[in-house]
Amino acid sequence: MRSGVNFVDTSPFYGEGKSEEVLGQALRRVPRHTYYIGTKVGRYTADWKTAFDFSEERILAEMDKSLERLQLSYVDLIQIHDFEFCQDPEKIAKETLPVLEKIVKTGKARYIGITGYPLEEFHKVLDATDVKVDTVLSYARNLFVDMNLKAHIPYFESKSLGVINASPTGMGLLTNNGPQPWHPASKEIKAICAAAGAYCASRG
Repeated sequence: MRSGVNFVDTSPFYGEGKSEEVLGQALRRVPRHTYYIGTKVGRYTADWKTAFDFSEERILAEMDKSLERLQLSYVDLIQIHDFEFCQDPEKIAKETLPVLEKIVKTGKARYIGITGYPLEEFHKVLDATDVKVDTVLSYARNLFVDMNLKAHIPYFESKSLGVINASPTGMGLLTNNGPQPWHPASKEIKAICAAAGAYCASRG
């Protein structure tokens, strides 16, 4: 934060609560007005059978658990995590987003966001909801191997949305260690990125 970073993004899914717990410990002596923090609801565990639950009851319960782990009375941003796995944009628009609106009205969050990978799916939700959505977050969609985010910026601007460009390293593609084995990029893209990393390393 001394270097100017003042927004922290987390989720109960990251480490199944561990990320929020660590942040709660790390930030408890940091003045609250010096940073912004966002967490998420809807995705919780690594087990696909129990990973997702976009119901009101679960969201409200998990919101309280997140605040407890973070040792906070509110978060700046509450987001629906990977909404595309609901596979029903209408449900997200008409049922899940109103729950986040309730959370904001209680003072436990200040703003509402949606996160996901398929950019076209954001349109379906945003065009169908009456809830004021403040941000969208997508990942690995604005780097030299995938610039698709730029085509959607005018639409997001028309909705007065803030755009969070997550994973600027392309989920590890643009790092010295490279991506995890499950990374969806082609072998050709992985090879190009590895060559780029080696070139940068050779130049110090």
